[in-house]
Amino acid sequence: MRVLGIDPGLRATGWGVIDVTAGRLIHVANGVIKPNHKEPDAQRLGRIADDLSAIIAAHQPTYAAIEEIFVAKSAKSALKLGMARGVGIMICGQAGLEVHELAARLVKKSITGTGTADKRQIQDMVSRLLGVTPANADAADALAIAIAASNGAGQIIGDGAGKAASVRVGSTRNAEADSGLSQAIAAALARDAQDNEGNP
Repeated sequence: MRVLGIDPGLRATGWGVIDVTAGRLIHVANGVIKPNHKEPDAQRLGRIADDLSAIIAAHQPTYAAIEEIFVAKSAKSALKLGMARGVGIMICGQAGLEVHELAARLVKKSITGTGTADKRQIQDMVSRLLGVTPANADAADALAIAIAASNGAGQIIGDGAGKAASVRVGSTRNAEADSGLSQAIAAALARDAQDNEGNP
């Protein structure tokens, strides 16, 4: 199962792709789309659309996950975020991908165990889980979205046939997904402990 996570934004749209195989999380790629802030919104949205299309074509994800809309600091900020998010959903739809929405708080809780984690905590845990340093905070958030979706946080999990299937919270398959992420977290923490022992 290959998951594309998208952290939308008009200034910067983070993206991350992971594979989930037998409970293991494997980093594929990550990055950030940064349109020229001096250009009109239409051109910036076009850049996001073009780059996301290229990313999907290059990495062929099974499905996509994007952060849910949230109340921004201002109506103007919410509108701009909504435009970038809409473009992300549209491009995934054009590529035939199901797009699943996850609340930011749910993503944080899935990755760190708390819904109030800050960006540094998200970056640290993503780095531990995948063994990579994300391009920046936006890319780390996108990878976190992909990890949370693959874990069933959005009540989704690969059905083994290349499509995403809905599952109820508490179902056996969702429990298996939870176990997979728990194992990945335990392995990441064990690696950290081993590294610390070798570097007093």
